[in-house]
Amino acid sequence: MIAVSQMFFLRRPSDARIRGILECQSQTGFSYPEVGATGTQAPRGYHVDHERFALGHGAPAFARAKSAIRVWEMFHNGWTHLCWPGAPIERGATVAMLVRALGLWSVNVCRIVYVIDEPHRYGFAYGTLPAHVEAGEERFLVEWLDDGSVWFDLLAFSRARHVLAKIASPLVRALQRRFRRDAGRAMRRAIAADS
Repeated sequence: MIAVSQMFFLRRPSDARIRGILECQSQTGFSYPEVGATGTQAPRGYHVDHERFALGHGAPAFARAKSAIRVWEMFHNGWTHLCWPGAPIERGATVAMLVRALGLWSVNVCRIVYVIDEPHRYGFAYGTLPAHVEAGEERFLVEWLDDGSVWFDLLAFSRARHVLAKIASPLVRALQRRFRRDAGRAMRRAIAADS
């Protein structure tokens, strides 16, 4: 298990520290066995969360939604930060999500499992690495449906991995709900700003 000192901080860790954590995780495997399951069926034994957010209508809204996913817009919510937003949306890319909650900072590392790039669907899923308080996978997807509507779809399965996440399970679940809601709002803001 990764040491608490590598995941939790009393103040924002430096960029150099975050890069060091990412480097240490670059050759590790995923922290759960069901890699890719957000593309098929969520496995048993995990919390499964699925939410959809209407973004707009038609080809322009879909193009803006794809652009927002490409720059990780869903993390622009005031309390999470992606390290680093310039990371390419490609299989194998490793990123860290920096979270500030309850006066603590945490660094949670994920790797992109797969990318969806179809005429009416675009997105990706990333899975947790050992330097993450949870174990599981999350898919971020935008879809342009036959009725012309454009949606942002989040699907995740997770379970507490780190002892602190297990102890504070209700709080972790509340933060996950907050992230989904705030990610949807961030995507809506991005689409509205570009229209």
